Amino acid sequence: MSRHHAGERPDPGVPTAWSDAPSRDALQLIAEGVTEVAGFGVAAISVVRDDGRLEVMAVAGSDEARDHLTGVRTPVAQLMAEIDKADHWGLLRFLPHEKLEIGEEDWGWVPDVEPLDLPDAWHPMDLLIAPLRDQDGTLRGTLAMDLPRDGRRPGDAQRAVLQKYAEQAGRAVVNALEREELAEQVRLADAARTIVRNASAQRSMAAILSDSSAALTEGFRASGVWIHTFDRDGLGTESLYSSTGETVELLPEVVDLARMSARSAWRAQRSEVVAPDRPFGPTISQEQGTQVLRFLADHGIGSILFTPLGAGPECLGSLVLTRAPGTPEWSDVESAAALDIGHDLGRALLNARTFERERKLVHDLQELDAYKSRLIATVAHELKTPLAVASGHLELLESSPDLSADDRSSLSFIGRSTHRMELVIADLLMLARVGDHRTELRAEPVDLRLLVREAVELASLGAARGDLTVSVDEPEGPVLALGDASELERVCVNLLGNAVKYTPRGRIISLSVRRRGQEAVLTCTDQGLGISPEDQEQLFTEFFRSSNPEALAQPGTGLGLTIVKRIVERHRGRIEVESELGVGSTFRVCLPAV
Repeated sequence: MSRHHAGERPDPGVPTAWSDAPSRDALQLIAEGVTEVAGFGVAAISVVRDDGRLEVMAVAGSDEARDHLTGVRTPVAQLMAEIDKADHWGLLRFLPHEKLEIGEEDWGWVPDVEPLDLPDAWHPMDLLIAPLRDQDGTLRGTLAMDLPRDGRRPGDAQRAVLQKYAEQAGRAVVNALEREELAEQVRLADAARTIVRNASAQRSMAAILSDSSAALTEGFRASGVWIHTFDRDGLGTESLYSSTGETVELLPEVVDLARMSARSAWRAQRSEVVAPDRPFGPTISQEQGTQVLRFLADHGIGSILFTPLGAGPECLGSLVLTRAPGTPEWSDVESAAALDIGHDLGRALLNARTFERERKLVHDLQELDAYKSRLIATVAHELKTPLAVASGHLELLESSPDLSADDRSSLSFIGRSTHRMELVIADLLMLARVGDHRTELRAEPVDLRLLVREAVELASLGAARGDLTVSVDEPEGPVLALGDASELERVCVNLLGNAVKYTPRGRIISLSVRRRGQEAVLTCTDQGLGISPEDQEQLFTEFFRSSNPEALAQPGTGLGLTIVKRIVERHRGRIEVESELGVGSTFRVCLPAV
């Protein structure tokens, strides 16, 4: 036992006892039995740690010894060097003090007792210890005794009692270590599961797998992680990810086998372990298992834990955890934890795949919308040139003195139609410009009051013809919105122009500009025809004309409000509509303020 006294205290934060009470109590009871039944003043039980040291876990019989010894760690190699010189008493090893080559000053704690003056007297420097081994002969701990109460080295009867306690201590230590290892596995698997669940917040499959791989490797004490995702929607989402970041090249037959096995395992809701000298699970045939083992041997892999990934009835891929030859076997707890993670990771992958699909759809729609804008702009430009030529020749004809009244009437009609086409082309070009997401927005502070005044001036002639009153409510100081002045001016002109067009004679149109919190708000209210709830749903659709006969009687392209909405959205604003048939309408534009 003395060699234990020469050890070191553990580093801060390193536990010196198991967290579960059964393990602690079992070892303590055995140590107390040695002191109470076998007749020794001190007994200590130690276990072998991963760092190659023996840690004292239970001490009985002496408070002084318990204070000095609990948590002390001794190198296993140092102890075994002494045991090799000891006498064999069954499981016990006895090393008399006369065989020791070191002095008393090298021990950390030696009982302060005087040996009896007898041939078989116990000396304070004597060592009596039982190495505790598992079924494979691996050293898992020790049981050490000191200070026999009769002061003598143990005889045959006492050795037989100690032999029984050594057997019990061996079983208890092995069980305690297994329980500790299992608890550690569960803890690490839980940690890995938490990280995988946190990865669900990612929207990219590559990000999810990158975040998860390190946690899975550490949590399952794996030497590597492979994640295989399937492609079932033609988006090219089938990939094979490695925890090392390296590209994994697999033969097509291996990929097909993995895909088939994953779907079979998902239906059975189980993980499978593939390792030499281990029977294959029900979801892997003998031929498939042999093929996998051949692949593992070629790549220096000792065993794998194969887990399907999925959500609901759909299998989305597979998770493969690898271990090197000679490392511990996969436990049932690890298999269950891996299957649980397969569900979490499957849901995360499904969400990511849905996001990828939606992002691709949005991209396709944007490209289609951009194509439509380019098409509209191209058609408008192609119409603009011949229309300009027609307008020029029309002016020449109108200047001729030889025209009859009917000719001039026809030319006047042609002129009005030409002007209407010019307005349509101008609207088409503006719609193409503000509808193309690639068109850069040149934003700067714009005073909405000035834009409203310009819009009122442009609409003054039409308002006067309709005997309409246009009132403007604005503050004394500027109302600054962040945007493109020319586009925002178009918003004001279109809203006021619509109000003038669809408001009966003698009524009032009100415009107001206000700063409200972080927004600059433009409001246009008329006492016009109003808009039905059904028409409001399509109000901002290209080329939409109202179903109201009175509104249809007014000329228009059906693009004015579409342009307004596109401009407002380009400026990260919003437009609101309140309207009632026969009463009037209110359009409210809210833009980011400066």
